Amino acid sequence: MDGADGADGADGARRRRVWRRLRWGALAVVLVLLVPLLAVLTALRVNYLGDPADGTRSRGRDALWLGHAWVDGRKTDADVAALAARLRATGVRDLYVHAGPLEHDGTLPASAYPRAGWFVAAVHRALPSVRVQAWLGDVLAPEEPEGMRLERAETRAAVVASTRQVLAAGFDGVHFDLEPLHSGDRDYLTLLDALHRVTAAEDAPLSVAAHQIDPLPGFHSFWGAVTGHPKWWSQAFFGEVARRVDQIAVMSYDTMQPLESTYGGYVAQQTSLALEATPPGTDLLMGLPFFHENRFGHWDHAETAAAAVRGARLGLSRTDRDRAAFGVALYVDFAAEESDWRAYEKGWTDPDTAPYPDTAPEADPDAGRVAP
Repeated sequence: MDGADGADGADGARRRRVWRRLRWGALAVVLVLLVPLLAVLTALRVNYLGDPADGTRSRGRDALWLGHAWVDGRKTDADVAALAARLRATGVRDLYVHAGPLEHDGTLPASAYPRAGWFVAAVHRALPSVRVQAWLGDVLAPEEPEGMRLERAETRAAVVASTRQVLAAGFDGVHFDLEPLHSGDRDYLTLLDALHRVTAAEDAPLSVAAHQIDPLPGFHSFWGAVTGHPKWWSQAFFGEVARRVDQIAVMSYDTMQPLESTYGGYVAQQTSLALEATPPGTDLLMGLPFFHENRFGHWDHAETAAAAVRGARLGLSRTDRDRAAFGVALYVDFAAEESDWRAYEKGWTDPDTAPYPDTAPEADPDAGRVAP
């Protein structure tokens, strides 16, 4: 009887020791994960502190992504007039109007943009200084098995032919958004070289939407190994892309940031990284979230247009405050709310403080990242 009690007591003590070890082990794992995360969030919040430098406002080189409704027959002259009124006092110089998507083989049916001629002409009448670029995109293989395969020469040739096609239709330039595009993709760089030869011959801008830059060196490789989706580009690859185009717009949203302050600090960091990699002759635009969603990767309360504007100004202030070829790009017209426009106008294009009032175009708001 006493022996059994002793055995039960020993077993109970062992179980308690095991549970203590498990609890301490779990706590250690939490700390290993949580401490670096808290350090990163703290660093981003600190990066959001301070005041932007004087003069870090619109250079009249901003852009607006527009949905497909502008070229498929749903919009009217009255809509263009409202668009002109909306943009007139802003720095918007380029409109990226969704004219695709491209087929997976790189071709583009003309039926995708039946009212393009009307829209381009209407914008030129209402906004003589504004350029209308055809926004073309598609999902890419191999991450998307049914997507476009840039490694195929015939596909790249078809994309080049589609570019000639939209320029012949009257567009002032072409804006590409191909996703998900992995860092280091040499086939993409080959495509850009071929595209730029075509657009330069037509004196038309070649513009691209760009992934975010590694917030830590090599982060895209780590994230790709963990998730299968290497979301970021290396800073070196970003620079290679920027040197091949006339305009590069960073999609600085969908950042997984939980707070407005950490999001603004993240945009400030992205702005600095992009400025360091972008040659002075290429227009660099930082994306502003003009849409409202709550899902993994994007929290509406955190990713605000106001925080993005302030973050872009802070990054510009700290890295290259006099860079002329710099602006912001507003994504996207059909999802924008009045508060987004107020944040952009107050934070970036305030006529009382904007340093380049004479360069702002006479300006006058549908598309997912690939298709509306």
